[in-house]
Amino acid sequence: MDHLTFLLAILYVYTAPCEEISWDTTVKLAKNMSLECVYPLADSVTQIEWFKIKTERESVAIFNPMFRGIIRKAYADRVYFSNHTAASNDMTLTFYNASEADVGFYSCFLHTFPFGAWEKVIRVVPSDSFEDAGPPNSQMVSEPGKNITLTCQPKEKSLLEEVSWEKIQPQQIDVLISCNLSHGRSYTSKYPRQILSNCSHGMKKAFVTIPNVTGSDSGLYRCGFKASTGEKETFVMRLTVTDGETKTPHILFVSGGAGLLSVILIITVTVITYKSFRCADMERSQNTSQHAWRKRNPSFMPGTCPEAPGHQHPFLLQGIFLTQGSNPRLLDWQADLYC
Repeated sequence: MDHLTFLLAILYVYTAPCEEISWDTTVKLAKNMSLECVYPLADSVTQIEWFKIKTERESVAIFNPMFRGIIRKAYADRVYFSNHTAASNDMTLTFYNASEADVGFYSCFLHTFPFGAWEKVIRVVPSDSFEDAGPPNSQMVSEPGKNITLTCQPKEKSLLEEVSWEKIQPQQIDVLISCNLSHGRSYTSKYPRQILSNCSHGMKKAFVTIPNVTGSDSGLYRCGFKASTGEKETFVMRLTVTDGETKTPHILFVSGGAGLLSVILIITVTVITYKSFRCADMERSQNTSQHAWRKRNPSFMPGTCPEAPGHQHPFLLQGIFLTQGSNPRLLDWQADLYC
């Protein structure tokens, strides 16, 4: 019996590290990075502890609302609680000067009253291993306050084994729902937002419903399928939640066109009015100048043309202008016979 116990202990030691770890969030390694941990319920958080998951769990930091927080020696001067207060359910842990040694799995483990224990697992990966979403396959626009349902359906008609939904952000990917249909299991992540979804054997398509959307719900959402044949498919959708004032692109186009026509009309009327006043001013100026010239030259009388002696002809006053740029200035008048 003792030998059997020893063999079972050895077997556990060698198999335990190989257990598959499920995670709620994937974070891209960065020099300054935050591991988000927000408890979504109204229960009181009595204590929280951060671990790094290795062969054994290594304590990183611990926080108690009464006794405050302690950072373990190996992480001193490298991590801190970003947003904690005595009454806060936000226990986000922030790293600065992070390195490749900080890649791995982390556990945010909370004790709450009266719910009990609660855990969120975060995976930190090298930046070159962080998976981008790629271009979206479809887009949806909504006003805030609506209940939005995102739906996707695989092209393959094979029986589905696994279905997942994720929200993609530049620095992290949050698992919203993960379903193992072949084993009849579903896993809802610790995403700090109420998400409704379907997860049932024989399902042909998947959906998630986000109630009462806000601007923070905008972003990329990815739906993933794995069929019984092993084939995998993914679909990416972009959700944009407006500020409640933005209209549809069609309305924006019509409004923009009307505004442009109004501007053109105003400019045209302004130019015509300006030219009319300018011409009137020039005419008044010319009349005034002609009158002044006649006063200065009272002896000037209509003359005779050589071609028609003995016939008096009127004279023509021609203005002498000085041109500077686009504004000609009248200097004087000269009299010419009009023959």
